[in-house]
Amino acid sequence: TPARLRRMSAVDDAMRRRAIHRQAASIVTAVAPFGVVFGASAATAGLTFVQAVGFSALVFGGSSQFAAVEILGDGGSVASAAVAGLLLNVRSLAFGVIMAPALFGAWWQRAAMSQLMIDESTAVGAAQTERRWRRYGYLVAGIGVFVVWNLTTMLGFVAFAGAGDLITDLGLDAAGPAAFLALLWPRLSSVPQRRTAIAGALIALALIPFAPPGVPILAAMFGVGAARIRRRCDE
Repeated sequence: TPARLRRMSAVDDAMRRRAIHRQAASIVTAVAPFGVVFGASAATAGLTFVQAVGFSALVFGGSSQFAAVEILGDGGSVASAAVAGLLLNVRSLAFGVIMAPALFGAWWQRAAMSQLMIDESTAVGAAQTERRWRRYGYLVAGIGVFVVWNLTTMLGFVAFAGAGDLITDLGLDAAGPAAFLALLWPRLSSVPQRRTAIAGALIALALIPFAPPGVPILAAMFGVGAARIRRRCDE
């Protein structure tokens, strides 16, 4: 009956939301310690509290924030810090291409959602199969990370300034990669997906010894092309 179908649909939707919430929660939990470390690093580099919070609220890109603060802390120019951050965040262009079909709405809505275009939100969104759930996963993870990242930036600046290499000392450097691996693993269910992942990993590993930071990650996107070439050869 229609009523029964509606109930089944509601149950399915609730289960899907819970699954997305669990994915987002694992990502947010992994990101939180890095926000603390960024706040502490910003204080050590000589930034004010307002500058550190502004970094996390307006730039909102973990790797680019760390790179910029490190350059500024070493006496580098603002221009050098901005260029480093830009290079590290170029990958967001690819994220935008992936998520654009799901981020529908007025231009101002899409502009607001683009502020959440980070690795974590894209990972959770792209892991979903339907467009509405891709959007939902993207927003849940993006908003969760945004809130936690900014709160932990404040905490790190106030309470952990001068704490040293907090990530390494506490072994937190493995939390982020582990969370991404958990999201990536289910997507490796087919041969083409595994080929793409392997090709991208090989490209990145080959470039790490001599390429500037961030470049190996960007170049790994060419793994998609390599996998497509192999697929055409097989056909």
